Amino acid sequence: MDELLRLPVLQPVVEQPKNRKPDWLRVKLPVGKEYAKVRSIVDENKLHTICESGNCPNMGECWGAGTATFMILGNVCTRSCSFCAVATGRPNEYDVDEPRRVAEAIKTMGVKHAVITSVNRDELKDRGAAIWHETVVLIKELSPLTTIETLIPDVKANWEALEVMISAGQEVVSHNMETVGSLYRMVRPQAKYDRSLEQIRRTKEYGKRTKTGIMLGLGEKKEEVYQAMDDLAANGLDILTLGQYLQPTKRHIEVAEFIHPDLFAHYKEEGLRRGLKYVESGPLVRSSYHAERHVHV
Repeated sequence: MDELLRLPVLQPVVEQPKNRKPDWLRVKLPVGKEYAKVRSIVDENKLHTICESGNCPNMGECWGAGTATFMILGNVCTRSCSFCAVATGRPNEYDVDEPRRVAEAIKTMGVKHAVITSVNRDELKDRGAAIWHETVVLIKELSPLTTIETLIPDVKANWEALEVMISAGQEVVSHNMETVGSLYRMVRPQAKYDRSLEQIRRTKEYGKRTKTGIMLGLGEKKEEVYQAMDDLAANGLDILTLGQYLQPTKRHIEVAEFIHPDLFAHYKEEGLRRGLKYVESGPLVRSSYHAERHVHV
């Protein structure tokens, strides 16, 4: 009964059977001098960004501020998640010179806080951990004042690889849960809910600031979101991001519902009440959105 009394009057979920986006999901097209500068540096260094590969709605805002999330180990993923716009297939041999180019680009851009992510490389024995480690080390060498968040993939319980990935000096280690447990088979068919929780727990035990992201609007129930928050808090999570799932193409899973901003605000309050240190929650929030704020929480 007490739980019911705490709940605010919320706007109902807005169902959009034809995938029409509500007004609160409108974003500006990427333009401006700083956007053009980042675009040029990324192209000149032949780098990949999740901003582009993932069709992120905040690319204009972030690139306009002179920041970007770099994606290492190529742009072809060995997973076939139903929500993700990154290409799926058999990746090429990874580029051993990529860590140097990423580090030099970050130095050229004068980035104060860098976010690095990657595709899944399940075919590699170390899951790409050596490249991960070298990339972070080189960034720190060339830009010692730059703080780093690494958004790492599921290592499929290769805990030795995990330690290599997270031991290079980055300040924040993120691993996205993406959705609630009941939807894993549909959304992340090659991943396991409990395994991702364990990866976060082990990262916390190593002494790192931990972070994850969950998409809403895939058909989850409110009680399942609360349960995910409890599970994450119990496994040592510090930072949670919640955002609206947007269908990248017609080949991907459809949006089940568009979540009203009031409900996102409620989820933020609930996450904090359940023990999480920081919750970034809103329709356009993505895992690396405002990432610079998450370094010292």
